[in-house]
Amino acid sequence: MLSGRRLDLLDPAPGDIEVADIAHGLARVARWNGQTRGPHVFSVAQHSLLVEAVGRHLAPGCTDRDGLELLLHDAPEYVVGDIISPLKAAIGDAYRGVELRLLAAVRRRFGLAAPSPALARLVKRADRIAAHVEAVRLAGFAREEAERYFGRSVDLPEPVLALAEPWPTAEAEARFLARFNALCPR
Repeated sequence: MLSGRRLDLLDPAPGDIEVADIAHGLARVARWNGQTRGPHVFSVAQHSLLVEAVGRHLAPGCTDRDGLELLLHDAPEYVVGDIISPLKAAIGDAYRGVELRLLAAVRRRFGLAAPSPALARLVKRADRIAAHVEAVRLAGFAREEAERYFGRSVDLPEPVLALAEPWPTAEAEARFLARFNALCPR
């Protein structure tokens, strides 16, 4: 890690996780394998910000802890990268186990309990809606095609939709860190 810490993927220690490493890594992992329009990739850091905004739109009463769960839902990808879904399916439980251990360590590091079933459903729904928005706005999917893969979208306000615009890496990293700090002040 850039922080100089070593992270054991098979047994990650919460103390070895730094939010700066997460922000740095997620800002450099491209969603959609980089197959989006424009001069910049759409990063997992940006996707995470979009998921948090979608989740707050769906559930306006979200607490900051809920927002942090939404924001950090893909945090393991800062280490393992955005391994595409077919590869995840082929590897199966071995990959999922690594991802779950990392996510558990991230949660412990930042004082988050495992999400309630309702919060887990919200994260999953917000993630799918964000993927639908990204597919149509960035990856060239027709709406019908996006619905087939990600389900129906919802009407989102323009400030949320505006998050689905690729930014320079440094901006994605800074905005992810700023949002994290707003949700989890130290």
